[in-house]
Amino acid sequence: MTMSVTAVLHSEWIKIRSVRASFGSLLAVFAATLAITLLVYATVGRAEADNGGDAVFGAFYAINFAQIAAIAFGATAVSCEYTGGALRISLSAVPRRGLFYAAKTAVVASAALAVGLVTAFTTFLVGQAFLGPYAIGLGEPGALRACVGAGIYLTLMALLAAGLTFLLRSAVAVLSLLIPFILIASFVAGDVAGNAAAWFPDRAGQQVLYQHPPGGPGPWTGLAVTALWAAAALLAGLRAVHRRDA
Repeated sequence: MTMSVTAVLHSEWIKIRSVRASFGSLLAVFAATLAITLLVYATVGRAEADNGGDAVFGAFYAINFAQIAAIAFGATAVSCEYTGGALRISLSAVPRRGLFYAAKTAVVASAALAVGLVTAFTTFLVGQAFLGPYAIGLGEPGALRACVGAGIYLTLMALLAAGLTFLLRSAVAVLSLLIPFILIASFVAGDVAGNAAAWFPDRAGQQVLYQHPPGGPGPWTGLAVTALWAAAALLAGLRAVHRRDA
């Protein structure tokens, strides 16, 4: 008997919740971000605020670490299907590969968005609590947009990793590709490629975190660029799932 859409979605959530690597990575999006925010803002936050700069962007310093956890979540949530023949079992229960893929993607996106939004608002509000007269609120121009945008950005990075993991069948390969790209290659290429680097998935998506974006595609256009990167990875992953044997 074919499983209903609701049953498939529920089964995919159970997989994420029961696999330590994926659920741990999801929790790390929030926990690591909050810990780093507390550490940074309790020590050098006020000094940094006194130095000027974009106040809204500075409030989201810890998102640099949250995006790594989000990528790890997207990769590990999918890679569990390629361990011990789990994908074969999943496709036996859900023969419609498109439905299986859509359900997996929807659950990853929903979980990442929920945690991402909570993380973004929490890190903003907690960080500002340490800044005294330099603190800004959600009423500051661009602040609310940045909080919502940060949650969406983390979701898109998780989906980018999920799509690539379906394509490469390995969380290790995806993490080895994406994390060095974000931490190193994106900045090195930025010095070489100039304006072209502003259209990379991380650089474009982070435009939404600025009160006054420093050039590039702009806040919402930048998120749309990241969404296109994620969509391309997901389409490549879907093609791989349809064409390859389990």
